[in-house]
Amino acid sequence: MSKPFQFKQFSLRDDQCAMKIGTDGVLLGAWVNVDHAKTVLDIGAGSGLIALMIAQRSKVAEQIMAVELGKEDAQQATENALASPWPSRIQVHQSRIQDFRSDHSFHLIVSNPPFFNNSLLPPSGKRKAARHTESLSYQDLLASAERLITTGGIFAVVLPAREGALFISMAQFHGFYPSRQCAVYTRASKPQERWLLEFSRQPSPAHIEKLILFTEGNERSPEYEKLTELFYL
Repeated sequence: MSKPFQFKQFSLRDDQCAMKIGTDGVLLGAWVNVDHAKTVLDIGAGSGLIALMIAQRSKVAEQIMAVELGKEDAQQATENALASPWPSRIQVHQSRIQDFRSDHSFHLIVSNPPFFNNSLLPPSGKRKAARHTESLSYQDLLASAERLITTGGIFAVVLPAREGALFISMAQFHGFYPSRQCAVYTRASKPQERWLLEFSRQPSPAHIEKLILFTEGNERSPEYEKLTELFYL
């Protein structure tokens, strides 16, 4: 059994998960606006990282539903949630999001989705399912979010920089409009790596942000330190 990954208020394991704990999930969990979300849905929850981060950050989230396709991933996410300080607020559901049903809508929907849209298939079956859009297309993700979100809800994702424009264009066909966008760079001298995107149901000018993760000396940047100060030891 692998050593758990330790954050300030919780720890979690990912040795049974197809996709390991990574920077993308940490960024989305720390960045997304959780202020008014009483109900939260995490699509493709993996180890439960983002759900746990939101449980720590939010004072109002009463129910956080983590939906995960993989059986072993869902089991480990359940174990991580039960071992956390917030076991009563997090529920893990093993299901395709296309098949998931709820008796209520969600104020906040988050996803760190599969995004190897036009690349070679990863060799591992588990890793392929976790990281290739064959397991969850952007179309299916957007349709599911449209079906499950409240009228005034927020939908947030983390994506590769090259796929942001495509996703934003597709999102508008489902009634989602970018309200907040953060361009993420590993270093100031490098090309953009990721988009952190928030969508609302009403068209409005998007607030544009920029985040550089590391200095040229390979230290965490002050803005990255501030964003993650509640989590990283």
